Amino acid sequence: MASGLIATMGLAAAALIDAAPASAQASGCEKMQTLLQERQTLITSLNAAQKSKRKLTPQQACSTMTKLVSNGATTVKFATDNQDWCQIPPSFIEGMKADNQKAATVRTQACNAVKQQAEMMRRAQQQAQGSGNPFAGGDAITGGGMRIPQGAL
Repeated sequence: MASGLIATMGLAAAALIDAAPASAQASGCEKMQTLLQERQTLITSLNAAQKSKRKLTPQQACSTMTKLVSNGATTVKFATDNQDWCQIPPSFIEGMKADNQKAATVRTQACNAVKQQAEMMRRAQQQAQGSGNPFAGGDAITGGGMRIPQGAL
């Protein structure tokens, strides 16, 4: 993951949290605050993992980025549906859409890495079990592995 990408994902959310605490108090607009706090928690965990010695595995990155993209989609939908009532600036919605698109791109890369890793593990297990060996048998004719003759040839 690009280090700058994760750092920028929270900018739109942070700007709205700081800029309009009173508008978030409007009836029904509290959900926006909750969504943004959840998003900030996800971004903080990604940043902490990036700085630590123990990097995220592809599975962890895929899972966390999936949650982030889901949160972003929910946030954009809520913000769009309640833009007038909650006094949400159009620039915030556009920023969230752009952030969520970046997160979706990173999620796709992380989840593809998981699929590739699983495929490589599957192939390695097949080779270890002998399915890649033409003398391994396993068909109806031989019923098992072909024995190599012992002794002098």
